[in-house]
Amino acid sequence: MRKTFPTLAQAKAWRQEAQVGLRRGTLNAPVKVTVREAAVQWLDEAERGVVRTRSGDRYKPSALRSYRQVLKRTVIPEFGHLRLSALTRSRLQDLVDRMVGDGLGPSTIRNTFLPLRALYRRALLQGVVVQNPTLGLSLPAHRPKRDRVARPAEAEALLRALPDADRALWATALYAGLRRGELQALRWGDVNLEQGVLRVEHSWDHIAGLIAPKSRAGRRTVPVPEALRGHLVAHRRAHRSTEFVFEGSAGRPMGSAMASRRAHDAWKKLGLRPIGLHECRHTYASLMIAAGVNAKALSTYMGHSSITVTLDRYGHLMPGNEREAGALLDAYLRTEGGANHAGKAIALAA
Repeated sequence: MRKTFPTLAQAKAWRQEAQVGLRRGTLNAPVKVTVREAAVQWLDEAERGVVRTRSGDRYKPSALRSYRQVLKRTVIPEFGHLRLSALTRSRLQDLVDRMVGDGLGPSTIRNTFLPLRALYRRALLQGVVVQNPTLGLSLPAHRPKRDRVARPAEAEALLRALPDADRALWATALYAGLRRGELQALRWGDVNLEQGVLRVEHSWDHIAGLIAPKSRAGRRTVPVPEALRGHLVAHRRAHRSTEFVFEGSAGRPMGSAMASRRAHDAWKKLGLRPIGLHECRHTYASLMIAAGVNAKALSTYMGHSSITVTLDRYGHLMPGNEREAGALLDAYLRTEGGANHAGKAIALAA
């Protein structure tokens, strides 16, 4: 590594700092690969499945399309000419500040840096760089709106208002909690109404077609409650010859946008507040929690990668504050088993 300075003192100071950085492993010789070249290589390897997510799964086609768009629109025009080792946190923070000043939303700004973070994680593993400049950035806070959740009576009213052909789709979203792509990819071979379960084996991408679920936990078995079973039985009678449960034209799954439009029109005619397919998934989680299903089971049925995801997203719906905890304990102690247990404790104390 060589660098020119106007004075000998500055040169010696730089050399001393560089030697410290070398010993600590925070400094290495600059690499010739540019951000543009690294981005092209990363996208190619991600599409081939060489580069994977932190959980070891392949990147979803939709995620890679989003990454490609962000890299092409913002990252490469800004930093593509720079060497990978020359991109600093201060340069990235300047871009963040400019985007905030331009009035871009927090989610848009955060999404801009997702492909860069993945790219530098890969470069670190390969020893191409020794620092990840995307870490420690000051990003605007993202405060999503509270999830829309339908109460049980409201959910039934929303279903009754729908055309017969669409009712099973929304019932499956409300009472099985499948994601949009999982609903589209659901096939009759995955539904066992006799055993009261359905299997999530695939998701659907409008370009790539059938793909793996969002994560390894996404492939799962989900119970079919009676509130859903009747809708699926009726739907199967009318669509027994189709491969996909919710099939559209030319043997492909239904288009979610068209189904949502029909549903929203039906609800507005009756003055009902519309709900989205993803909000139905939130409703499913809240209903399961209200019914007393434990967090671990719910995490499995939702297809979350870990119970932590479930608790972080839906923990506010679960019993847990001091008053509720005290009431639960009091209710237990009032039961016969609790009374017997207390009597034994008193006898032992005596």
